[in-house]
Amino acid sequence: MNIAIFGSAFNPPSFGHKSVLERLQHFDLVLLVPSIAHAWGKDMIAYTDRCKMVEAFIADIGLDNVQMSNIEESILQPSDKHQAQSVTTFAVMTALQEVYPHSQLTFVLGPDNFLNFSKFYKADEITTKWSVLACPETLPIRSTHIRQRLASHQAIDDLTTPSVATYIKQNRLYC
Repeated sequence: MNIAIFGSAFNPPSFGHKSVLERLQHFDLVLLVPSIAHAWGKDMIAYTDRCKMVEAFIADIGLDNVQMSNIEESILQPSDKHQAQSVTTFAVMTALQEVYPHSQLTFVLGPDNFLNFSKFYKADEITTKWSVLACPETLPIRSTHIRQRLASHQAIDDLTTPSVATYIKQNRLYC
């Protein structure tokens, strides 16, 4: 089985994410992996809220080969300072290869991360063990745009799916 691993903060999921997923339909399975603790200290809302939004997003987009994976939650190691340490791409790929031992895994990243790929922990080992696919969005809609609109009390219906927009509104996220 050919599996694409698409990790992101999904803070929140956007139509930009969807435009990437639509280009991954040749994979048997696409796993969306929300980051539980970002390697570069990115500020994100609660992991549980982001996972619920990813699930709602998947239900809305209707792509049969897309599923969410909470693998990062299972491999997270607490730090000595009572804060979560980051979960690296290498750790995620290693753990998923154990879950899918007979599958070909491909790590999918956007153009912003592709430019910084050499900074990833064990970047050389990642490219040796797994395929890496840079897949830019065809719709230039970023999670940042959604958060900016919400901060300005503007509508986000043209930036994300209906269920994600409803979840954000109902839970008063990003206000």
